[in-house]
Amino acid sequence: MPRRKSTTEEGDASPSFEEALAGLESIIEAMEHEQLPLEELVAYYEKGSTLLERCESVLQSARGRIELITLRNKNERETESRTGETGDHHPKSGTPDDSDDDNDDIRLF
Repeated sequence: MPRRKSTTEEGDASPSFEEALAGLESIIEAMEHEQLPLEELVAYYEKGSTLLERCESVLQSARGRIELITLRNKNERETESRTGETGDHHPKSGTPDDSDDDNDDIRLF
């Protein structure tokens, strides 16, 4: 399986979320604890801004994907409930009745 290219391997490849977050953390650390000249601080700020945009973009994409998955699952459950197709993997709403479960077990044997 091909490896994902990182920013160190190719200059125009976008960093992964984890790489961008680690970069942001190191920039913040340097800006807070080192005595840097103004020009270097501005360069760090610019790089940090780019990394922050990347993180926000990846998070927004992930949110959208999660919302789609949630909607798809909800639609599947609604379709199953309308057609009466419920499986054992979907718990019934309400409180379970243990006596019914015991009776079902007895009938199986």
